[in-house]
Amino acid sequence: MRATENPPIHPISDDKVGRVDVHQLSAAVDAAGRYAWAGRAGTWPLRRGWLNVTHEGRENVPTDGGVLLAANHLAFIDSLLVMYALPRPVSFLGKSEYLQHPIARRVFPATGMLPLDRSGRLARITLDRAATLLEDGGVVGVHPEGTRSRDGLLGSGHRGIAQLALRTGVPVVPVGLIGTGDAQPVGQLVPRFRADITIKFGAPIGLGRWSGARRSAQSRRELTEEIMASIAALTGQARRDETDTATADGVATVSV
Repeated sequence: MRATENPPIHPISDDKVGRVDVHQLSAAVDAAGRYAWAGRAGTWPLRRGWLNVTHEGRENVPTDGGVLLAANHLAFIDSLLVMYALPRPVSFLGKSEYLQHPIARRVFPATGMLPLDRSGRLARITLDRAATLLEDGGVVGVHPEGTRSRDGLLGSGHRGIAQLALRTGVPVVPVGLIGTGDAQPVGQLVPRFRADITIKFGAPIGLGRWSGARRSAQSRRELTEEIMASIAALTGQARRDETDTATADGVATVSV
């Protein structure tokens, strides 16, 4: 189903849910990426001078048409490194809590962040906008884990990215970030100087095998698993769900 065929995207009457203001969120989503060129230019010294970033597999990203990028998440800098690793403009889903910060609420959406209400109540505003961007041939990035990994393991993926891919029919390119967790541990503001970081773009995941059942829960589950397995193959990370299962069976380690 195309985004334009969906019901209105403001399903609630209350102006606020928690600390997320519906009007502020809508305005930020509408303005997302307006000054993406400034974000690319402003982060150039970080990406090209302060950090030692290597890219692999950028040829796997289609040069036109809608594309979803699915990346693991280890550090605050992850999304901006992926956003500006490609010549194509990339909009990246980020938490709407940034809208509560006086500087971030202006800078982050303007340079490409699509703020997402993680409580779910206002998420449709952002997801409808993301679907429209994809259907119009744009690139949208997502961290399927939903939050940064504190232990280096690859968490379970939320099925929203699969739903977005199935809804719009675009391919998913897995992205593996290696070294960002060491370069900028949780709680550290400035990344370590000349830290080695590798960004790997994997082969696109097409929707052929799920094209006949795009609305089914099984399709979302299988596609999510395919995406997370592809990310793990790029990064070499052990997966948290596999670790939990192995521990429950009395096995201390997991083969990667």
